[in-house]
Amino acid sequence: MKLIIISLLSCLMIKSTDIRKTPRESIHQFKVKDIDGNNFDFSSLKGKKIMIVNTASKCGLTPQYEKLEELFQKYKNDNFVIIGFPANNFMGQEPGSNEQISAFCQKNYGVTFPMMSKISVKGNDMHPVYQFLTTKAKNGLEDNDVQWNFQKYLIDEQGHLIKVISPRTQPDDISIIEWIEK
Repeated sequence: MKLIIISLLSCLMIKSTDIRKTPRESIHQFKVKDIDGNNFDFSSLKGKKIMIVNTASKCGLTPQYEKLEELFQKYKNDNFVIIGFPANNFMGQEPGSNEQISAFCQKNYGVTFPMMSKISVKGNDMHPVYQFLTTKAKNGLEDNDVQWNFQKYLIDEQGHLIKVISPRTQPDDISIIEWIEK
């Protein structure tokens, strides 16, 4: 009887140690090009909360640039940064070149938060940063699809994805403010 109980306990202990959380990669592993063609290393953001958002200039949600910039200005000195990734994946709503996108953002919304080079956020040519953001095997949180322009990804100070926010949720939503401030 003792032998059976010991065997069962042994099996349970082995099984419990084999159960592991999905490994979590970090956004800090990525290097990309910014909108001006310069290298941008996400490891430079260690210790900061990051909001990543895919953007477009000709979308009904484009006015979110204004609230994104306000949010950035309010919290940029509190270890928070917004990173914009222009993408033309939804109905051709970001047709411009990097230079045109940069000029549009500056002229219409005074954008000062870092903007990266135009990429693809879905499909066969999805950028590696978005492969990380949308794949549970990489981000350790969940599989998800980019639903539309201005979907937001919240990344903690260690570079881990902690929440995906709907494109329709405004950048100054209380849930986002509370996350930044905690």
